[in-house]
Amino acid sequence: MTTDRGADARHVPVLLREVLDAVQPQNGGAFLDATFGAGGYSRALLDSPDTRVLALDRDPTAVRDGAALVQAAGGRLKLVEARFSQLAQIAASEGFAPLDGVVFDIGVSSMQFDEAERGFSFRGDGPLDMRMEGRGQSAADIVNTADEETLADILYFYGEERASRRIARAIVHDRALAPFTTTKALAGMIERVAPSRPTDIHPATKSFQALRIAVNDELGELLAGLAGAERVLRAGGRLAVVTFHSLEDRIVKQFLSERAGRGETGSRRLPGEPAPTTPSFICTGRQPVAPSRAETDANPRARSAKLRFATRTAAPAQPLSDRLGRLARLPEHDKGKH
Repeated sequence: MTTDRGADARHVPVLLREVLDAVQPQNGGAFLDATFGAGGYSRALLDSPDTRVLALDRDPTAVRDGAALVQAAGGRLKLVEARFSQLAQIAASEGFAPLDGVVFDIGVSSMQFDEAERGFSFRGDGPLDMRMEGRGQSAADIVNTADEETLADILYFYGEERASRRIARAIVHDRALAPFTTTKALAGMIERVAPSRPTDIHPATKSFQALRIAVNDELGELLAGLAGAERVLRAGGRLAVVTFHSLEDRIVKQFLSERAGRGETGSRRLPGEPAPTTPSFICTGRQPVAPSRAETDANPRARSAKLRFATRTAAPAQPLSDRLGRLARLPEHDKGKH
């Protein structure tokens, strides 16, 4: 990731105008860009005079390449290498809390997809990695060590892959002969055992999505990040979240629904769950907001994007419910039923 014009050409912030309309940056406000990437949202927030921006990214490459924008911002931008599940603590320690706005752009950046050596995509051959931070368990570790049932669960629940059991079975069979170490080897195997029609997406697309989510705990991070934003937004502060697939959008939708008091009625609450409290967010307008035809024509990667947004009330932050927690993890009671 770089902050030069070449990077801007490859990574265009999705729904930028709509995000700015949602958070309404004002002169002198304090904002948090939870997913810095190439700095598109941070740069736009800084266009409002005297605003201060705290930006986070768990990818050390993004932080390194964002140094030029930090320097150009003249002290108004602080860029920290961190997961956005840590945003509440970092905002407090860096003197940014309470915040006037928090922006999320969930998922993997265009640059990460385009760099074959990161292993996020099968378009170019590279190591089967997918780690945003370059640390911890890799996709290859999961593929080569997880049992068949766990692999099938990962592919089914995180990738919504209907051929999950067939692919998991083939992985276990083939890795006994030779471990999977490259994106090309895994994608080729999936294409062989679960072929698609010429008009469909590549047969490995959903499996690669699932492994990436599992490697980086993306759904758990998203839920923790939303809860952190709730804790550090001031009354009247604004939250905007751009997602790119249904699993992410479902978590954001359910989180905001519960926080806005539109969750399940008392008769349908799970045993032991607390009764509804005063709403901590207010949602207005028609949601989700989708990109315009002009934006998707100019940037095909925006096609699946959805924006949801809300305004913080003065009500205290609420604990995460069991219902929300289940959206971010493999449901144990369903193991083996797909």
